[in-house]
Parts: sequence; structure tokens; C-alpha cells
Amino acid sequence: MSFVSGLVTGTLSHRSSKARSLMPVDRIGLVVHQGHASALAAARDVHAWSRAHGIRCTDIDVWSADHERRSGREEAHAAGDPDLVVTLGGDGTFLRGARIAIKTGASVLGVDLGKVGFLTEVPVGDAISALEAVHADGALVEERMTLTMRASRQPEVPAEMEALLCYGRGSALPPPPVRATTSTTATDNSWGVPLDVNALNDIVVEKLARDHQVSAGVYISGRLLAAYSADALVVATPTGSTAYSFAAGGPVLSPHMDAVVFTPIAPHMTFNRTVVAAPDEPIALRMLPHSGRAAVSIDGQPRGVLDPGDWIGVYRAPHRLRLIRLHPTDFYGRLRDRFRLTDAPATATDGESAPFFRRDSPVPPELADLRLPPSAS
Repeated sequence: MSFVSGLVTGTLSHRSSKARSLMPVDRIGLVVHQGHASALAAARDVHAWSRAHGIRCTDIDVWSADHERRSGREEAHAAGDPDLVVTLGGDGTFLRGARIAIKTGASVLGVDLGKVGFLTEVPVGDAISALEAVHADGALVEERMTLTMRASRQPEVPAEMEALLCYGRGSALPPPPVRATTSTTATDNSWGVPLDVNALNDIVVEKLARDHQVSAGVYISGRLLAAYSADALVVATPTGSTAYSFAAGGPVLSPHMDAVVFTPIAPHMTFNRTVVAAPDEPIALRMLPHSGRAAVSIDGQPRGVLDPGDWIGVYRAPHRLRLIRLHPTDFYGRLRDRFRLTDAPATATDGESAPFFRRDSPVPPELADLRLPPSAS
């Protein structure tokens, strides 16, 4: 029985993304967007704060051209296996730090440089205050679902394609390493090669040539859904629902839920809708014989090329990313700001909408377990 035709993953116990307490921080890994003066200044402040508190702080240069790029696990080990990764940049910088943090169970504190992002949490001017809160155990940890994958073979970026696929990104990341496993099916090639990767946003298969689309059979829970010819096929998490999938008309999902989101990009077929699968329903893509070659990207980073006949299976990973939050996440407020929903015509006509479920009195018992805005006091 192959992965594509038969896998239904075992149901994982549901772990809520509600905030948890943070373990003490002894080692910090620092990922800095080198193109922003404010990020470099904040990095100096973080180093000074770390020295004052006797905490080791190591720069993690994920853009360096001085050495070959390393896997997330190798980067974590080279930085002394930090228990907190601080990113100074935007959501792209955050994703680079998250790739490292998840390999050792570290938490991630995303410091924002001005744009409203969905992942970064703290304005750059508040970076030190945030570290003080973490140090004083006054921060919260929110967990997010990630994706992992198996493949018919270990993908890699051919040398002749690296310059094209990685233009503007530096050298390519190494091929996704094979994940160590003790499963009795580890040597059964029909289940594919388990890869040691995690995607917080999405795993994307996209065409390499303008005149050769991606043609693939798409399977959900081991059952063929349809054959697609499209510019790209996206498998996303709820966190990634506001990224590439959203740009193609996909739905916005709460990042607090678990789900696997499949969205075709510019498909040549009538059925062009997103499919939202349960978290224990894997999604597999098998390249059809007439398909063009396709690139596989994980959170925006090219990691391999698929040929006709190759396949990948994407499913919920057992490891979740730990995000540092100083306050409960206001996802819908960010959504409103990010997409300028305050500019809607009705806003100008009717003014600001009144709050709903305002907590200026005790919460009724049947609402006690719901996510609600903070109290008005």
C-alpha cells in the first residue's frame, strides 16, 4: 500500500494553541534582517541586555555567503541550541528563525520593524521590554500547528537550477534531511521517505516553465480528489492561510485551529475551490506523466524539484511552533489592520462600530471558555 493511495495518519491528540507558561531562558539565538538599520541597532541592544543578565546570545546568520547554508537543526546546534530565538525583521525573518527554533523546541519572539505582520509580535522599540517580560516569566507561549512531509525520494535543487530558483535569496538550503524513525515501515519504500522538515505557513509545488504547468493527482486521506493542471498547488496551515493561499482566493482560518488547507493556483479546470481538510487527513500530490517539472518550496524557500512520477505527502507534524506572546493574540484586529478593512465605505458612513461582548461585567458561565476581548478595565 503506497502513501498516496492508502495512508490515513493516526489521529494525534489535540493540543490547544492557547497560551502556556514559558520555561527559563539561558541561551538566545538572534536572527537579524541585515538590511534594516533599526534591526541592527535593536540587535546591539539585545546583546547588551543579554550580557547584563548573564545570558548567552549568539547571532544566527541565515543569509551568510561565507559558508554553505545549513539545515535548521544544524543552525540550532551551531548556535548552542538556544531555548529562545529572537527575530528582528518582518514575517520573512520570523519564518527563518522559526525553521531553526522548532528543531530544538525553542520558543520564538518576533520583533517587528514597522509593517503589520501576522507573525511578528513586538514593535522594535519594545524589544527590551519584551525580553524583560520573558525573563520575569511574564510572557505567554502560544503553539501553532506545522506541516511535515514524506516523498517518493529525497528532493534536491539541481545545480543548474539553483541560480534561477534562489535568485535574490543567496545559496539554496540543503536538501531536506531524512527524518530518523524507528517505525517498522521505515524501510518500506511504498510509504516514501520521511523528511525532517516543518512548514509553519505552507508547502508549495509550482511550475518551473511558463508553458509547462504542474499536473498532479491530488489525494486527501488516501482517496483521489481530482487531477489538476495549475500554476501551483499550495498545502497550507491555518497560520499560512493568510499567505500564498489567501492571494489565490483561499479562506482565512483562525491560527488557533488545526486544519490542512489545499488551494490550487490558476487551475485549468472548473473546480477551483480551496478544500479545508481535517488535521488528521493527509494531502498527497502525485506528478502526472505529462506534467512539467515543478519546484517544491517550504515556507517560501526552494527545497527541491519534482519530476513526472514523483510524489509528496503532506500532513500535520507532531512538533508545534512555540510563539512568545505578551498578550493574547488579536488575530482579527491584525486582519482588520493588515487589509485596511477600516477603509470600507460603511466605516466612513457609520463611524466606528460599537464593541461586541465587551467584558465590563462578569462573563456568563456558558461563555467562560470562549476567546473574548480583554476586560474594559
